[in-house]
Amino acid sequence: MAQPAKRRPDPRRKGGPRRPQRARTADADNVGILPLLAQAVREVERSVLRGTATASTRTAFQVIAMLVREERARVKVDAIPEARRAEQLKRLDGIATILATTAARDPSLFTLLADDAVLSPAATKLRREMLVAAGVEVEDEPEPEPTDTPAAAAPRAVVPQSVASRQLANPFLTPDFSAAAAPRRTSVGRLANWELIEPLLRSFEHGGPASSMPLPDPSSLRAPGDLELMPHQAELIASAAAGHRTFLLADEPGLGKTAQALLAAQAANAYPLLVVAPNVVKINWAREAELWTPRRSTTVIHGDGHTIDGFADIVVVNYEVLDRHVGWLGDHGFRGMVVDEAHFIKNRKSQRSQHALELSERIRARTVRPLLMALTGTPLINDIDDFRAIWQFLGWIDERKPLPELMGALEDTGLAPGEPGFYPAARKCVVDLGIVRRRKVDVAADIPARRIADIPVELDDETGRSIRAAEQELARRMVRRYETALETRKSGKVVDGIDHELVRLVAKWEREEDSNETGNVFGMMRRIGLAKAGLAADYTAQLARSVGKVVFFAKHLDVMDVAEETLAKRGLRYSTIRGDQTSTQRQRDIDAFVNDPEVAVIVCSLTAAGVGVNLQVASNVVLAELSWTDAEQTQAIDRVHRIGQDEPVTAWRIIGAQTIDAKVAELIDSKAQLAATALDGSTEETHASADVQLEALVALLTEALEEQGA
Repeated sequence: MAQPAKRRPDPRRKGGPRRPQRARTADADNVGILPLLAQAVREVERSVLRGTATASTRTAFQVIAMLVREERARVKVDAIPEARRAEQLKRLDGIATILATTAARDPSLFTLLADDAVLSPAATKLRREMLVAAGVEVEDEPEPEPTDTPAAAAPRAVVPQSVASRQLANPFLTPDFSAAAAPRRTSVGRLANWELIEPLLRSFEHGGPASSMPLPDPSSLRAPGDLELMPHQAELIASAAAGHRTFLLADEPGLGKTAQALLAAQAANAYPLLVVAPNVVKINWAREAELWTPRRSTTVIHGDGHTIDGFADIVVVNYEVLDRHVGWLGDHGFRGMVVDEAHFIKNRKSQRSQHALELSERIRARTVRPLLMALTGTPLINDIDDFRAIWQFLGWIDERKPLPELMGALEDTGLAPGEPGFYPAARKCVVDLGIVRRRKVDVAADIPARRIADIPVELDDETGRSIRAAEQELARRMVRRYETALETRKSGKVVDGIDHELVRLVAKWEREEDSNETGNVFGMMRRIGLAKAGLAADYTAQLARSVGKVVFFAKHLDVMDVAEETLAKRGLRYSTIRGDQTSTQRQRDIDAFVNDPEVAVIVCSLTAAGVGVNLQVASNVVLAELSWTDAEQTQAIDRVHRIGQDEPVTAWRIIGAQTIDAKVAELIDSKAQLAATALDGSTEETHASADVQLEALVALLTEALEEQGA
């Protein structure tokens, strides 16, 4: 644990150390820790916006958050003028808001604030460097112990003592000869030289039958104890019992994927079983395992894993600590692996994706036909390419080509890319490998319907006018860039009317540029959310008094703060779920909302509470801010709309009228069609998959150019 920082002694004052009085000069705000934090948080924000967040970015995020908390606590108790205290707290709030906005784009950053998040040596070093640069005295660090490891060693790896004991007790893993005699398909054939990955992905952009493999009759299956399986759950378990071993289980959220995975592993005798899940749901996995497979022991890895049982049948680990454990996990002899919320691994350049793919490959190398399951209700977040990493995890493809089983199925079709009928045939080949997708409306008729109702609100006060003015200035700025690019174009290209290719390029520049906080699209959406916060909270209070418990979702902490203040003024009790809560505090707030009839509202972070939370005690959801993806919005609504819900569910989406908020809502709805086309067999026209922020800027610039007759 890092030592608390000490302020350098003031030579002008006798006695103990004290913070020097800052001179009231023009650059008074450019010294100390605050400007360093402001600069560092902008660098983190830029990295995440560009999609180039690295391990050093995550380290910086964790250290900035830690220093913000420390500085906030110090400012609150320091003997400084109230005006100065308010000014510094305001600046700290601004930094915290940027952290929250950044984490909303990469939810894995929230786990760095969890109670079991470990401060790495790199984070400890960075914290010390920032404090020293800010003129703060810190305790000397102990000298590191001598080591033969090179300075540029790989990330710290651990082997928990109980795992070492298991390895000593059984140093030789039992070979798996269960399918040694099975004939293996080779990739040598007429399609060997074809590029097939892109055509396979494109086959899911065409309308077709619902994407679910044939499943056997489950009539003979029974759940343990007094539990009851729904027919769609029993079908998948029966498939595992019959010998199928790879599944992309993409059932809509709320249809009991966790139970299906645990019972499929039991049916396949896939023990020991490795479960990789987000930090917020790993404890829930242990509870579900005790419920559905009570005869199997379960252990959960926290931090370095000092408390785990190396002999357990089910090992649960969160994505964020895989780097420490990937070594021994790959050698542990797992016969099954489940990745929960599998869309988390969609970016194959990310560390968590690389670790998951490495573990899958090592398990497949050691075990013939292991059980591999990817669980996600939202497999497509932004693009059809989101399938790539999941298919690779399941062993259907590698980075360049289909692997033998899929290649053999494609060869058997007798078709090649470009020939009539190839796309539906290729799609079926992939689906039959193990895609299972069921919708609530089809398999859970007892779950009442859900609907999304938009409530436009007029932002007609000074804040609303300033937001619209900022939008107009953003549009004018992009128009100027567009016109400058036209004037300086060297290619000689001439386009009648609006050059839509250049419009998209200008929008991309704008999105990636470090614009001022209030002038870019992210800053405006944050301001719109804050402007809507009180109105959304008022509407929530009205709902709570008329229909009972309500779930309130927002993206930004300051929006949640306004909502909580408004609810308190209305005399309503509430609980909250935030990304910086400890696991204990989080569960206490959930239990209060679920069990205490006096707690009328739960105020939730859209990212922190979007998975692993069951809030079906309510049937009304208020979305105070819009997500950037339909998947995130759907995950939030499905905290309420799930098995066990006995009332119709309504999500009330609060939208700022006559602002970019309305355009973002329209784009989110258009992207919802992507998953419907790829997985649910929809043939409705869908827009090309693209980034919502970029498309919002494209629309804003296009409308501005049309208004001036470009």
